[in-house]
Amino acid sequence: MTAAPTGPAFSLHDIPFSTHGSWFGISPVLGEGERADDLHLVSHQNGMHAVLRLVPLAAGTRITATPSLLSWTTPADGRIDLAYESPGTVRLRGTGPALRITAAAHTLTPFTGTYFFHDPADGSYVFTSYETGRRYRVTVLSGVVRDVSGSQALGGAERGLVVAAEAGGTWEAAVEELDTARRPYVSSVPFDEVVAGAEQAFAAFADAVAPWRSPRTPAAELAAYVLWSATVEPAGLVTRPAVLMSKHWMDKVWSWDHCFNALALAPGAPALAWDQFMLPFDHQDESGALPDSVTHSEVLHNFVKPPIHGWTLAHLRRRRPEPLPRTELTTAYDRLRRWTDFWLTARRAPDAALPHYQHGNDSGWDNATTFDPERVVVSADLAAFLALQLRELAALATELGLPSEASDWTRIAEETQAAMLDELWTGDRFVARSAHSGETWTSASLLDLMPIALGEHLPESVAKSLATRIESHLTPYGLATELPTSPHYRADGYWRGPIWAPATVLVEDGLRRSGHHRLADEIGARFRALCETHGFAENFDALTGTGLRDRAYTWTAAAYLLLAEAHELRRIG
Repeated sequence: MTAAPTGPAFSLHDIPFSTHGSWFGISPVLGEGERADDLHLVSHQNGMHAVLRLVPLAAGTRITATPSLLSWTTPADGRIDLAYESPGTVRLRGTGPALRITAAAHTLTPFTGTYFFHDPADGSYVFTSYETGRRYRVTVLSGVVRDVSGSQALGGAERGLVVAAEAGGTWEAAVEELDTARRPYVSSVPFDEVVAGAEQAFAAFADAVAPWRSPRTPAAELAAYVLWSATVEPAGLVTRPAVLMSKHWMDKVWSWDHCFNALALAPGAPALAWDQFMLPFDHQDESGALPDSVTHSEVLHNFVKPPIHGWTLAHLRRRRPEPLPRTELTTAYDRLRRWTDFWLTARRAPDAALPHYQHGNDSGWDNATTFDPERVVVSADLAAFLALQLRELAALATELGLPSEASDWTRIAEETQAAMLDELWTGDRFVARSAHSGETWTSASLLDLMPIALGEHLPESVAKSLATRIESHLTPYGLATELPTSPHYRADGYWRGPIWAPATVLVEDGLRRSGHHRLADEIGARFRALCETHGFAENFDALTGTGLRDRAYTWTAAAYLLLAEAHELRRIG
């Protein structure tokens, strides 16, 4: 049987088993707050849908997983192994226990559920899912099929089969996710070679994106796996290879989450990094706005996300091993110009110097207390991000030989930052302002301190005041997004308390660029330790460090890689 492969072990309750390029994973997590006792094949085409249930027929089964191999083992030394042969195909092999493969949905209606039949063309067993719009073909390569149930059944029924070994032998099978038809599956690679190939593919990725990893960065390899395994091939409305935020229920690309994944990938996988950055721009609308999110079958435009793309592009270009070709530089300039024009026109009231958000969702900090008095708000974080984006447009225009445009962008950047300081800075803090009445207010949200992202562009006194307030948000685990002493603080309050990766990266970078290295070092160290202890959750309880909600979140893994890499390079530099 297969020797134990190398690579970090992980719990399938936290991280699904999948591979680079695949649209499905193997997991007990069926939806937000929904976990099964058994593992399922869960597809992310047309949404998140559990399609097949995989049940070993043995007592006391234990599940283990590494990047290349998932195994069920029994106390009697029986085992079933599963590995990806390709993004659309998994191979299974068992010695001892049989495996029951059934449709996850018990009921088939004219519009929902899974139809099951035995295909006379090639002898395979096929599950056809209404929810994913795809077929799942099971081909038995060795062993026997028994207990076939629900073939061609309608209505309520158990649908599936059992794959077992003949006496003392081994069984093998392949499961494919496909569209309508494909040539009969033929096993051309032995199972052990399938595992070895998967192991080599992941190792090459980890070596590319985290060549600096060492015992001092114990979570780096697992962070690389989270990014590698959450990547899907282009399909549907996903126009490029894409790193989903997760292969749990957060299976989208949001138009600021993707920025952090792009940055983590840039040195070792520059083409994939560029695809991450550009994917939302493929769906830019006529106003220049980026969508809120993109997934296989849906592009949402009901909200936007903050304009951190200029900040991202500046870092992305510095982190790439080679400069962007002129064609890509030109494309980036055009897309970023249109995105900036959206904020300067559609999101500025007549005679207003500063743009506004229409809802907390536009800021990415959905329910932050900054938005408690009103939702249509002029805020300093937005002005700061826009000023950085304008400066990056000026840099791009200069490189492209457009001096007049570069001068215009620089002027607007300076005007925007000056208006931010004139209208929203009180002398010791920033305020938010109603876009309608002009009334201002303060909050205990870290969002009000995000202008630190301007870094070296901030007046020294402003940066110092922001750094002092930021330090008051620092718990033993990282930056609380709401002051823990605030009456509005909630341990699991989304943006009203928990620690988040993007806020951490943006603040750490701005502090470092404004000369506050000690505080930046401390924030980075605490976040790295948080991930090393509690994994890569969407967010974390700021007072206990406990990971909250989705624990396979890619921007958290990306943030760890960014901070760990920078720390390692500073140490050896």
